[in-house]
Amino acid sequence: MSATTEITDQNFREQLKQSPLSMLDFWAEWCGPCKILSPIVDEIAERYRNKVLIGKVDVDKYQGISTEFGIRSIPTLLFFKGEKLVDKHIGAISKSALVQKIDEHLKNT
Repeated sequence: MSATTEITDQNFREQLKQSPLSMLDFWAEWCGPCKILSPIVDEIAERYRNKVLIGKVDVDKYQGISTEFGIRSIPTLLFFKGEKLVDKHIGAISKSALVQKIDEHLKNT
């Protein structure tokens, strides 16, 4: 079972309330850079299991969330503390840079 959580238009707010820090990966099946980022996100989800909610939002299926946050390019990573958006990264990112970003947010949680 994957450590990532599928985020939908329906469960979005409830999921964010479950964790002090959440990272949502906005992606699509047809997106090349998303396919490169996906295994990194999966590894991060495993590493931060029970500490950070790592969610994936399929922009083709769940356009409500994508529209709400103005997602125009994918992959896009959004970071939330509770329901408050605190950071955004557009495009691919290395595992080490992502770990550093999450650790920084965790220090300030």
